[in-house]
Amino acid sequence: MAAARAGHRVLLEDVMPANLHHAREALRSELNAQTLPAVDFVSTIEDAVREADLAIDCVPDELESKLEIFCLLDRMAPPRTILATPTTRLSIGDLAACTYRADKCVGIAAEAEELARLSGELTLRITGKTAPETIALVEEFWARVGFDPCIEIESEAAQ
Repeated sequence: MAAARAGHRVLLEDVMPANLHHAREALRSELNAQTLPAVDFVSTIEDAVREADLAIDCVPDELESKLEIFCLLDRMAPPRTILATPTTRLSIGDLAACTYRADKCVGIAAEAEELARLSGELTLRITGKTAPETIALVEEFWARVGFDPCIEIESEAAQ
């Protein structure tokens, strides 16, 4: 919701239609509105990332889940799309190495469920392979959403 409020178009996708329905109703009640500006609900990952500049997953912070979503996003999103993932346990370097876009992968040092409740400083984890343009775009995005992004370079030992 914060991304939509900041003027970004947001596409939400979930494999469970009931989850999308609950998200739609929660956002409507939060806004006290019938329509949700800049938020669309889609039924496939391909529809969600077809035109994305930034894709943020919210799958469980488990290696198998993250690898699966990173592979899907890498295959379906345009080459320009940055892949960002909330994780407190996994190496962004290891996840990025499983894609064709290691220079466009960023970790968010938080659990997915926490993002909606967090405020203030937000740590973004990158690797030595992360492109400067990627860093600039994700810093700008999180600043517009209301965070104070701070960059942390993941050590080679963690990868």
